Amino acid sequence: MRNEGIGSWPARRARKTPHRTALIHDGTRLTYAALHERTTRLAHALRARGVRRGDRIAYLGPNHPSYLETLFAAGTLGAVFVPLNTRLSGPEIAHQLADSGARALVHAPAHAGLAAAARGGGPEVPVRLETGPAYEEALATAGDEPVDEAVAPDDICLIMYTSGTTGRPKGAVLSHANLIWNAVNVLVDTDLTADERALVTAPLFHTAGLNMLTLPVLLKGGTCVLVESFDPAGTLDLVERHRITFMFGVPTMYERIARQPRFADADLSSLRTLTCGGSPVPTSLIAAYRERGLAFRQGYGMTEAAPGTLFLDAEHAESKAGSAGVPHFFSDVRVVRPDLTPAGPGETGEVVVRGPHVMSGYWGLPEATAAAFADGWFRSGTRPASTRTATSTSSTASRT
Repeated sequence: MRNEGIGSWPARRARKTPHRTALIHDGTRLTYAALHERTTRLAHALRARGVRRGDRIAYLGPNHPSYLETLFAAGTLGAVFVPLNTRLSGPEIAHQLADSGARALVHAPAHAGLAAAARGGGPEVPVRLETGPAYEEALATAGDEPVDEAVAPDDICLIMYTSGTTGRPKGAVLSHANLIWNAVNVLVDTDLTADERALVTAPLFHTAGLNMLTLPVLLKGGTCVLVESFDPAGTLDLVERHRITFMFGVPTMYERIARQPRFADADLSSLRTLTCGGSPVPTSLIAAYRERGLAFRQGYGMTEAAPGTLFLDAEHAESKAGSAGVPHFFSDVRVVRPDLTPAGPGETGEVVVRGPHVMSGYWGLPEATAAAFADGWFRSGTRPASTRTATSTSSTASRT
């Protein structure tokens, strides 16, 4: 197999565990064999419509199997996947389509209006495919023979746009190797197993939902239950019904779950891993879950690092309280002064990170890329409360 990237995962999983369930969505189960076949057919369908190696394929829609099929199909063709935030406006979507130079757009029926609103804001996207009947027809009429495209680990896998909190969103260029090494870090630090059943309620267009939860579970051969929108009461039902073992969320999501009347009595015995990011977890929330025999594993990361940077597991949460997390296994992190020399004890500074999971730069922005790196270290712009962050860990979480 000449494809060494993310796009080869369905084929590799299908030859190892073809009958194991990969995805569950709205009552429908998709095995790894079926995911491989559908991904291959979509790759052929896109190629028949003129999509070629290096072209950008955008996706606009909620959590759905077609999201992952499009990601893997892009990787199969050697194309570049561009996930779009469904919470953006038409002009914002138009900017990202134009900025990435997207040749294809796959979108959900519920976002047809948003996709149409983006038409007037930039160049027309030549290939458009709506999920649903048209999408299924495209797959049914496409071939299923293997796509023999050479894809190297350092080839671009996706362009993921930052939140744009300090200016217009920039497209972080992440290679297949970046995502693979991030997944390896998650497997090392989270001890995922092949029988993992992950509940994916965080949006897949967000780096944490995709790269800290879904891709590591699929790499390991587990099952992802895809949910299009978060519902706290529904979450408890899904945990019980599917015997969920692994979840990711921001503190607000976990808070809303804990406020449910039946939280105290719900069967949460299957849960093994609760990871959290986005902001610090309040002490009261930690206590509420501890009463149910559950503990949080907290993380700090950024889109540019695919995103895992620092990690605080449940075992060390109390002994490391007040720090931002120890670096993931294949990640190096420092806190530095403006001149990039290491900050001293009790001194604030900027977090810089280096590792095989860190992006190569920003799409089409050579000056911004040059400014973001110094001597091989990515400059995050984040200033932690203490330099303990550099050597230990903290309950702060992802800024992406």
